[in-house]
Amino acid sequence: MKLKKPHLCFLIFLLSVYSQSSAATDAAVMQELKKAINPPSSLSWVDPDPCKWDKVQCTKDGKVTRIQIGNQGLKGSLPPNLNNLTELQVFEVQNNGLTGPLPSFAGLNSLESILLSGNGFTSIPRNFFDGMISLQTVYLDDNPFSPWSVPDSLKSASSLQFFSAMSTNISGKIPDLFGGDTLPSLTHLHLSFNKLEGPLPLSFSGSSIQSLWLNGKDHQSRLNGSIDVVQNMTQLTELWLQDNEFTGPLPDLSGLNQLQNFSVRDNSLTGPVPDSLVNLTSLKVVNLTNNLLQGPMPKFQSSVLVDMLPDTNSFCLSKPGPCDSQVNTLLAVAKDVGYPRGFADKWKGNDPCSWMGITCDGGNITVLNFPKMGLTGTISTSYSSITSLQKLILANNFLTGTIPNELASLPNLRDLDVSNNQLYGKIPPFKSNVLVKTEGNVNIGKDNPPPPAPGTPTGSTPSSPNGDGGGRTHGNGGKKSSTGVVVGSVIGGICGAVVAAGLFVFCLYRTKRKRSGRVQSPHTVVIHPHHSGSDQDAVKITVAGSSVNGGTTETYSCGSSAPGDLHIIEAGNMVISIQVLRNVTNNFSQENILGRGGFGTVYKGELHDGAKIAVKRMESGVMSEKGLDEFKSEIAVLTKVRHRHLVALLGYCLDGNERLLVYEYMPQGTVSRYLFNWKEEGLKPLEWTRRLTIALDVARGVEYLHGLAQQSFIHRDLKPLNILLGDDMRAKVADFGLVRLAPDGKHSLVTRLAGTFGYLAPEYAVTGRVTTKIDVFSFGVILMELITGRKALDESQPEESMHLVPWFRRMHINKETFRKAIDTTIDLDEDTLASVSTVAELAGHCCAREPHQRPDMGHAVNVLSSLAELWKPAEVDESEIYGIDYDMTLPQAVKKWQALEGMSGIDSSSSYIGSSENTQTSIPTRPSGFADSFTSVDGR
Repeated sequence: MKLKKPHLCFLIFLLSVYSQSSAATDAAVMQELKKAINPPSSLSWVDPDPCKWDKVQCTKDGKVTRIQIGNQGLKGSLPPNLNNLTELQVFEVQNNGLTGPLPSFAGLNSLESILLSGNGFTSIPRNFFDGMISLQTVYLDDNPFSPWSVPDSLKSASSLQFFSAMSTNISGKIPDLFGGDTLPSLTHLHLSFNKLEGPLPLSFSGSSIQSLWLNGKDHQSRLNGSIDVVQNMTQLTELWLQDNEFTGPLPDLSGLNQLQNFSVRDNSLTGPVPDSLVNLTSLKVVNLTNNLLQGPMPKFQSSVLVDMLPDTNSFCLSKPGPCDSQVNTLLAVAKDVGYPRGFADKWKGNDPCSWMGITCDGGNITVLNFPKMGLTGTISTSYSSITSLQKLILANNFLTGTIPNELASLPNLRDLDVSNNQLYGKIPPFKSNVLVKTEGNVNIGKDNPPPPAPGTPTGSTPSSPNGDGGGRTHGNGGKKSSTGVVVGSVIGGICGAVVAAGLFVFCLYRTKRKRSGRVQSPHTVVIHPHHSGSDQDAVKITVAGSSVNGGTTETYSCGSSAPGDLHIIEAGNMVISIQVLRNVTNNFSQENILGRGGFGTVYKGELHDGAKIAVKRMESGVMSEKGLDEFKSEIAVLTKVRHRHLVALLGYCLDGNERLLVYEYMPQGTVSRYLFNWKEEGLKPLEWTRRLTIALDVARGVEYLHGLAQQSFIHRDLKPLNILLGDDMRAKVADFGLVRLAPDGKHSLVTRLAGTFGYLAPEYAVTGRVTTKIDVFSFGVILMELITGRKALDESQPEESMHLVPWFRRMHINKETFRKAIDTTIDLDEDTLASVSTVAELAGHCCAREPHQRPDMGHAVNVLSSLAELWKPAEVDESEIYGIDYDMTLPQAVKKWQALEGMSGIDSSSSYIGSSENTQTSIPTRPSGFADSFTSVDGR
C-alpha cells in the first residue's frame, strides 16, 4: 500500500523523535558513567555532548558506539544502566582500579569487544552475556569475582574469537559450550589460574581453538583425566596444561602440525613420549618436567626449547638412549592396561629386577606379582616374550577379554592366577604341570563377552589408534551400551553350538550353487571384494536385518572355518562385532590410518582374502554430543538411501563407548588430493574429462538425496574432502553426519550452523535457513574448484581473491580474464574451453545469492550429462561378444545375455556397485534396512 504524503511526513517525524530520544538516553547513561568513575582531566570529559569526549565515538545521530578508556587510572564502579547503550560496539576499561559488581550487559546485540581485565570487579551477573550475538572478543582476566561459571548464554555469540578469563575465580568443570559446534570461530581460549576441575570437555574435539591455556592454580581444584581429546584439536599452536592432575599416556599428536608450544609439566602423565610429538617440525617449546613418563628419554630437535629436568619422570635412563629389552617388554605389558600410575610410580630405572612386583633369578624375570592393583584393560600377549617367567599373578583386578593363547607357549610357566577378574572365553591348552586359577570369572568357558555386571568398573583397552596406549574404555569385556551386542552375546551363548553345527553344511551347500541361480536374501547385507569371481571369496562379513516376520536373522561368514567368523547380532541392525573390526584393522594400527576427521579416525581394514573395507572409529575420548549425533545421522541416512554415487554403509559397531562405522573402501581417497595436493602426493592432475565425470557423479548422488530417495535429504557439507574416488576414478559422496531431513519441500531453521566455511550458502550462514538449495550452492563452489584448481577459501591468496566465489564471478566477466582463471594443468583446446565455459555458467547459477535463483540438482545432472556422456555411433564387429545376431529369436537372445552376465565375474548380489559402464550392477539387490521404494530411478 502506498503511503499518502501526510502519513509519510508523520512517519518521518516519529523516527526523528525516536532518534532524538535514543540519543538523549545515551547521553544520560554517559553522564552516569562519568559520575561513577570520576575521570581525570586528561580525558577532557567536560563538554555537555558525550560524543565530543576523548576516547568516545558516536554515530551521526548521537548514539554511542565506542568507549575506550583503558589504562587511565580510573577509580569507582560502573553504573547499572550501561546496557541502555544499544549501539555500543566496543567497551574498554582494562587496567584501571574499578571495583564493585559488573552491571549486566544483556541485550547489547551490537557489542563486539569487551576489555575488563586488570580491575577489582567483585562479581559478574549470570545474564551478563545474554543477547550478545555480535560478540567477538572478551577479556576478563585478573578480576576477583566471587565463584562463577561461564553461562550458557555465551553460546549465542557464534562469532566469538577470543575469550580470556584467567584468574577470575571460575569454578567447576569446563562447560561444553566452547566446542566447534557452538562457537565455530573461537581461536583463543585462556582459562588459566582458576578453580577448574574434571576432564577436558569432549566438545573440544574438532574445534578451531589455536591457543588453549588451562594452567592450574592450586592443589584444591585441578583438571584431571585423559588428554586424548587434544589429538583432534588440529588447529592448536599453543597448549598449556601445566600444574593439573592429568593422567594416562600422551595421545598421538601427529595431526597437530601447527603446534609450537606444548606444556604439560606438573601432571601425572604416564607411558612413553610418542614419536608423534618428538617429530613435530612445528614444535618450538616443550615442557614435560614432573610427570611419570616412561620408556626412553626423548631427544627433540636442537631448535626446540625443552623443559625436562632430570629425575622428574620415570624414564629408563637419565639421557636419551634405548631401554633394556626387558624394560621394553614390561612397558608393552603396561600399555595393555593403560600405563597405570601404580606401575609408573614404582618402575624407574633400567633394571626391572628392582621394580615393584617383579622377582628375578640371575637377571631373568621369574615372577610377576600384580594382584589387587585395580588394573583395567586386557591381559597382554607381550607376557609371552618373557620366556623365563614361572609365575604370573593377576588376581583380583578388573581385567577383561580372554586369556591369550600365547601364554600357553611359555616354556617355564608353572602358575597362572587370573582369578576374580571379568574374563571370558576358553582356557588355552596349557601344559599339564601348569596350575591355572580362574575362579571368580563367571564367563570363563563362554565364547562371547559377558553382559556388564551392575556397578563393576569398566574395562579399558590397551591403546589409542596410534598405539600409544590410550587406556580407553572399549574391548571385549567393557561396559556395553549397545543393546545389539548384549542381545548378541546372550543369543550366542545359548545358540552358538546349534548355529555352528549347521553352518558348515550350509556353507558347503552355498558354494556348490551356480551363481546364475543364486537368490540373495533381501534381508541380509553381504560384503564382497570388488570383482569377486568365486563363491569361495563371496561372503566375508555378513550382518543381518529384520526377517520378514520380524524375527531375528542370524549372521555368519562362509569362506573361513575360523570360529571368530561367527557372529550373532540384533535383528533390524547392521551390527558387526568389534573383535572382527580389530582383526581386520590390525587392532587399529597406525599403519592402517587412511585419514582423520573431526570426530574419528578412518582405518583401512583387510579381510582374510585381501579385500578391503574402511572403518571410521569415533573413540570414547572424543565422542561429544555432536559426534554422537553425527554417528546416529550417518546410520539413519545410509540405511534409508542407496545409490551408486553415495558411499555405502556396510555396518556399524556399538561397543561400550566405542562407535564404529564400516564403509566400502574407496582406494583413491578424496577429490581434494587430486585437486589441491597432487604435487605433494606425487599424483597426476585431473584431466578435464575426469573432472567433468566427477562433477556428474556428485550431481547424481545429490539429486538422488534431494528428490529420488524415499525421503528428501540435505547433505549440508558438500566439499571435495567429502567426495571419494574408487579405482575407476568414479566419485561417491561421503560423510553424512550433517545430513538433515528436508520437510516436504519447505525450509527449516537450525540454531547451530554446520558445514564448512567457503561452501555455506549465504542465507544458511546468516539465518540458518535450510533447503536443498544450500547443497546446490556448495555444488556450485565445487564446480568452481574443479575449473580453477583453487580452494573455496584460500588464506594464502591476497585478500581480494581469498574467497573463491566472488573472485570467480569477477574473472568470469569476460573471456580473457576467465581463461586466466582456469586451472593451468587443464589442456585447453576449443572443445574443452567450450565445455569449461558451460560448466562455469552452471556454477554461477548454482552460487546465485538468492535460493530461488539456483537450479535444482536435476538441472545440473542434465547439463553435465550432455557434456560428459556424448554418444557417438560406432561400427559393431559381428564377432564382438555383445554384437546382435538378428537371426536369433528373442528367447535365444535372452539366454545369451544371461550367459554373458554369468561370465562377467561380478556377483549380482554384491553390495558393491560397479561402475556406471556396467549396467548390470547399477541397480543392486536391496539389502536390509534400505528404502523399500528403491527403483530404477535410484540408479540414475
